[in-house]
Amino acid sequence: MEAKFFCFLEIIGVGYKASTNAQGSILYLKLGFSHEIRLQVPPSVRVFCLKPNLICRTGMDHQKVTQFAAIVKSCKPPEVYKGRGIQYRNEIIRKKQGKKK
Repeated sequence: MEAKFFCFLEIIGVGYKASTNAQGSILYLKLGFSHEIRLQVPPSVRVFCLKPNLICRTGMDHQKVTQFAAIVKSCKPPEVYKGRGIQYRNEIIRKKQGKKK
C-alpha cells in the first residue's frame, strides 16, 4: 500500500505510551487510566509507533487518516495547565497560568 498522506501524533506525559500489534490493525494506548485503550484501525489506514510516544498514521484517503487521528486525540486531549495528553506534532498548546499564591 502506497502512503500519500501522513499524520503524526505526539503523546506527552509521564508513563503515557502507544503500541500496535504485529499487523498494525489495533492501536493500544496507555494514558494513565486504570485500563488500556484499544482502538481498531480502519483498513484504509496504517498505523506505526516510531517511538512509544510518537504515532504515525498513513493512508491514501486524507479524510480517513485525519478522522482516525481525531479519534485517537479524543481519548486524551491536551490539558491546558500542564500540556499533558495527545497532540498533533506541529500543534502549539497555549497553556493557562496556574493559581497564584
